Amino acid sequence: MTLNRRLFTTLAASALALGLAAPGFAADLSAIEDAGTVKVGMLVDFPPFGIQDNSGNPDGYDADVAKALGEYLGVDTQIVPVTGPNRIPYLLSGQVDVLVASLGITEERAQKVDFSDPYAGISIAVYGDKGVELTEAAGLDGQAIAVTRASTQDSGVTAVAPETAQIQRFDDDATAVQALMSGQVKLIGASNIVMSQIAQATGDRFDKKFDLSSQVQGIAVAPGSDALLEKVNAFVAEAKTDGTLDGIHEKWLGEPLPDFVKTDK
Repeated sequence: MTLNRRLFTTLAASALALGLAAPGFAADLSAIEDAGTVKVGMLVDFPPFGIQDNSGNPDGYDADVAKALGEYLGVDTQIVPVTGPNRIPYLLSGQVDVLVASLGITEERAQKVDFSDPYAGISIAVYGDKGVELTEAAGLDGQAIAVTRASTQDSGVTAVAPETAQIQRFDDDATAVQALMSGQVKLIGASNIVMSQIAQATGDRFDKKFDLSSQVQGIAVAPGSDALLEKVNAFVAEAKTDGTLDGIHEKWLGEPLPDFVKTDK
């Protein structure tokens, strides 16, 4: 790396950390193919999407998607651990070619990066004891339901619950989940990630009642990486139709890829 490029990388990362606009290095598909490696930025602290295995290697939903993408491109996959704050700076400074980093597609982020079609998603739902028959918000009348304070599930439940619902707010997911599992409450507002973790621990004791909201995640490339983005979108489309993403989602979240991800473009 030249001194000028190193300086640019530092300045670009600093500017983006401050929320300022900065130019990015467009990834060249031909260069990736010639190098025989695609560099993929990925979180390793966001289970089950990004974790580290017992040997300290990146693992999880996003790691499996990254490896499948590399196979589709016909190149090796080099996973580069990133964090929530630095993942977009890493992409725009050319330190990675793509992000498979649990990056929710938002209008603000789409001004900085180019997104593929969705490959994953996080949903928020009301979840709880199988003995509670509940299919809509009106059924929360008189029910006690746990949520994590100031979270997406807190705002989602609060927005739809009748005034007679007893919303119990806890400081973190673990405490809210404990309230459910101990029987303190029979319902919880939770993400599909938390629901999967509860199901792994308790089997079929609980089930999902109804959805509150959802957000899709996309693979991100730097603006101007048009040929690469086209190839990534072709990969996502094939992985949705041939069962690849269903299998990965089943492995890490206990169910096939949700319909809201499959149908979103």
